Amino acid sequence: MPQEENIGSFFRENKDVIKEYLETRYEIIRLKGIRTISKIAGSLAWVLVSLLLGLLVLIFGGMTLGFWLSSVFESMTAGFGVTTLFIIFLLVLLTLLRKQLFINPVMRSIIKSSADDE
Repeated sequence: MPQEENIGSFFRENKDVIKEYLETRYEIIRLKGIRTISKIAGSLAWVLVSLLLGLLVLIFGGMTLGFWLSSVFESMTAGFGVTTLFIIFLLVLLTLLRKQLFINPVMRSIIKSSADDE
């Protein structure tokens, strides 16, 4: 019984200190979460802007290639047809390599950013 009284008296005496400690720990965890979410949101914004710019490059590059091949083949249909086949080939290649090129690097990046918080 004396031990229970000692523990009870310890908590009564240090109630304010324990409360302040718990509030501080909560604030630290909250701020770490905000930092992680901010890093992920920033990375997501960067990826979206990069995808948009990549799409524009693909569109204008495809048009340029199509017009150039049209003059080489002396047929608009043949030039843009070959360009379309090339773009389809690129999409199939990206689909086949999506795990190595996109999924694994994104997972590593997220794990690294959350591990930096520790």
